[in-house]
Amino acid sequence: MKIIPYGKQSIDERDIAEVVKVLRTDWITQGPVVEKFEKALAAYCGSKYAVAVSNGTTALHLACLAAGLTKGDEAITTPITFLATPNSVLYAGAKPVFADIDYDSVNLTANSIEKRLTKKTKAILPVHFAGLSCDMAEIGKLAKKNKLKVIEDACHSLGSQYSVDGKWYKVGSCEHSDMTVFSFHPVKHITSGEGGAITTNDKKIYEKLKMLRSHGVVKTSQMAKSKGSWYYEMRDLGFNYRLTDFQCALALSQLKKIHTFLARRRAIANMYDKAFANVVGVEIPVYGEEKQHAYHLYLLKIDFMGLGITKKKFFERLKDKDIFCQMHYVPIYKQPYYADKMKTASKKCPNSEKYYERAVSIPIYPKMTDGDVQRVSREIINLLQKGSKG
Repeated sequence: MKIIPYGKQSIDERDIAEVVKVLRTDWITQGPVVEKFEKALAAYCGSKYAVAVSNGTTALHLACLAAGLTKGDEAITTPITFLATPNSVLYAGAKPVFADIDYDSVNLTANSIEKRLTKKTKAILPVHFAGLSCDMAEIGKLAKKNKLKVIEDACHSLGSQYSVDGKWYKVGSCEHSDMTVFSFHPVKHITSGEGGAITTNDKKIYEKLKMLRSHGVVKTSQMAKSKGSWYYEMRDLGFNYRLTDFQCALALSQLKKIHTFLARRRAIANMYDKAFANVVGVEIPVYGEEKQHAYHLYLLKIDFMGLGITKKKFFERLKDKDIFCQMHYVPIYKQPYYADKMKTASKKCPNSEKYYERAVSIPIYPKMTDGDVQRVSREIINLLQKGSKG
């Protein structure tokens, strides 16, 4: 039987040809294709600048450094995210603080963030979970009022949009934030194998990100003129977080197909919505007309206890049918490192706990056929109707 994973890349011969083309040139890293991709990404998102880096985690790390996070500072984020989000705060020497999610959207709200503010708070890292944007206008207002930096974690959300007073903004435009971070891992909307990027409208942040990406080194035409073409300066403790030209060639080729990818994801989500709309004990994604979902994930919230089946058995029985679901995510304050070293075990978030008990990410990716979607829907519904006796 055909295996259906929860997510999968969509690579075609055009993508392969673009990568091969770069491999046959003199520049396979630190060359012109990197800048070409950065400009294309910025244009797509509606931002002034984009900086390509080696992955989404390094993008988050550099964003935290560019925001000025350091020892003694706090940054507020969600416990329902991948570990990279709060870890990046720790990498910068600061402390992540977890605010509870809104159960319906699985996103942070300005209200939940405000409850966690202290004198030490320096930044907010809202996560656009599953492909649905947070209410960035409200979060932006809160940040401005309290003089905080905002770093949008949009690793799930390339192509998602939100409306404010009738005007639409793409996630990544940084209209209500200082920076936005993306990931190009194979299960994301576009892929470069591994890769990430940061968008911003602030030139000083842009220049700092570029410097930190490459060992903290600066090399300018003025330096070359006054001291020699070979001269460079290390002005900060940076990293080797660069992305190669052949990876950017793949990402650039993929970006040209983003509208097709998004349309297919939304079509699959629509099929799931119809299939599960009237299934007892199942909640489908909810969002208003002011949001356009990018559906990196399709989430079901299932009342396992009420339906008489455990989440563990649910996963196992679907796996037996060659259907692989996923859990996004275990609340981070439950993780041993955070619970033991950061003393977060007692700092529970009620909505996050309820979400964790019920949430399941079911397969969604552009190469899924209608038959695949119908098979996943049918097997899940049959399993839930049978419950633990099935």
